[in-house]
Amino acid sequence: MRIAVTYENGQIFQHFGRTEQFKLYDAADGKIISEQVVSTNGAGHGALAGFLKDAQADVLICGGIGGGAQIAMQEAGIALYGGNTGSADEAVKAFLANTLAQNSNPTCDHHGHEHGEGHSCGDHGCGKH
Repeated sequence: MRIAVTYENGQIFQHFGRTEQFKLYDAADGKIISEQVVSTNGAGHGALAGFLKDAQADVLICGGIGGGAQIAMQEAGIALYGGNTGSADEAVKAFLANTLAQNSNPTCDHHGHEHGEGHSCGDHGCGKH
């Protein structure tokens, strides 16, 4: 099984469509057997579903993710665990232990509230308001 996490400085990056890196974890028998950080090479929003499908991801763990990207994950057959914050490694361990929550509405709606210049969504965990 391959688990992809939106990634920045060890943490779950909070805006799926703007993520520049994924950390990919290969797991077997409930344990992580390998991990690597990969660059999206500038791919954004719509292209990221194809990027993850090409990377053979089975699961995506992320922070906020828009409705279109959620549909793209479903169409690609990738299980989505959105609305998560904190350590990427800890989230994967929680997933493998079946304790990671699956948020039913992990959106990051940038049109519904104002963000300041350079806002990254990482400060307040978009998807929780």
